[in-house]
Amino acid sequence: MDNKHDVLDKGPFFHGTKAELKIGDLLEPQHLSNYQNKKSNYIYFTATLDAAKWGAELAVSELKERIYIVEPLGDFENDPNLTDKRFPGNPTRSYRSELPLKIIAELGSWERHSNEEINHMITSLRKLQEQGEAVIYD
Repeated sequence: MDNKHDVLDKGPFFHGTKAELKIGDLLEPQHLSNYQNKKSNYIYFTATLDAAKWGAELAVSELKERIYIVEPLGDFENDPNLTDKRFPGNPTRSYRSELPLKIIAELGSWERHSNEEINHMITSLRKLQEQGEAVIYD
């Protein structure tokens, strides 16, 4: 956006993961990514429940899938990994920030994607990795 103070989205915002966190905890950058074995310079979040479900379902962990309602504690931007590469115009309402997100609630229940959909997504992501195209610009 041209003006740094323009609001990209008013939310509510979600973060899907398998990490067990508490209300008031902060999600911060510089922790291992849910998807790659490296530290991330950003914390990623979305304003759509569907994108948050994918975050929880695809996170690498044996822990329970969780979706938290979060509040950005500073400026954020469109996630260029999705908006520049796959979904121009940001229909997934996906964002990232170099500043923490505060957990304000956890969704108690939500409907998962089907096992067939999840397995298809995992297979597609593996193919991208094999082709060297599963790059997260961080």
